[in-house]
Amino acid sequence: MVTTSSKSEQCVGNDAERYRDIARRVRLDILEITLRPGGHVSSCFSAVEIMVALYFGGIVRYRPEQPHWSERDRVILSKGHAAPGFYTILAHAGYFPISELSKFRMLDTGFHGHPVQDALPGVEFTSGSLGQGLSFGFGQALAARLSKLDYRVYVIMGDGECQEGQVWEAAMAAAHFKTANLVAIVDHNKYQQTGPISREMSFTPFAEKWQSFGWHVEEADGHDVMDLLRALRALQQVNDKPSIIIAHTVKGKGVSFVEKDYTFHGKALNKEQLEKAREEILCH
Repeated sequence: MVTTSSKSEQCVGNDAERYRDIARRVRLDILEITLRPGGHVSSCFSAVEIMVALYFGGIVRYRPEQPHWSERDRVILSKGHAAPGFYTILAHAGYFPISELSKFRMLDTGFHGHPVQDALPGVEFTSGSLGQGLSFGFGQALAARLSKLDYRVYVIMGDGECQEGQVWEAAMAAAHFKTANLVAIVDHNKYQQTGPISREMSFTPFAEKWQSFGWHVEEADGHDVMDLLRALRALQQVNDKPSIIIAHTVKGKGVSFVEKDYTFHGKALNKEQLEKAREEILCH
């Protein structure tokens, strides 16, 4: 469990097996907490390594015991339907006991189906309506400049929400104002709720679009924490423009029958499926 006060104090080791073990435990917890109330399991699974890299790879500066520490880096979950995964990461990072995850989707607990700002420590943004997180993150990046603080803002986005016009308005503004402390990470699993991106509304060429909007672009294997850390560290050297990592992922990563069926987007596994999924994750 990481409970540190600065980037320099966090474990930045290159132990790939350590990261795989954290990701494995996070996936198992996601399965457990969504069994009863449901949840977007496949959307969580595609983003697990992204969040592991941020919180356990020495990238994000945070203090779980001081969630409103002014110099903390901000992590914005724009794809709010991945809330079970985000809550699980926060629990493993020390923001609240892991046992609290069993309250997912219970009334008056703060563990909402989509994150609500300040309902839980570590939750910076109320998300659910897709396409809004980058605008909020841009505002937070500007606030750092005005407040003379050096925090960075990381916005985790889904690829389907990149069909929203608001995303590109924010992208244009962020480049214009040279918010180099703004980082977007797109969980590019190639699917949205109703089917493949390529069929519903293709945005190919994706990387070139961001470059044309004035962003620094990195691409990475979104399930290889070491490759994600390479990309994250590379963009820390960029000081004149916002940056984005296009993380190539697999929807439902880690469970073969979920990976093959995009209709798992908004449904949890039943008990029999959960046992099969658990076996696959443990053997991975």
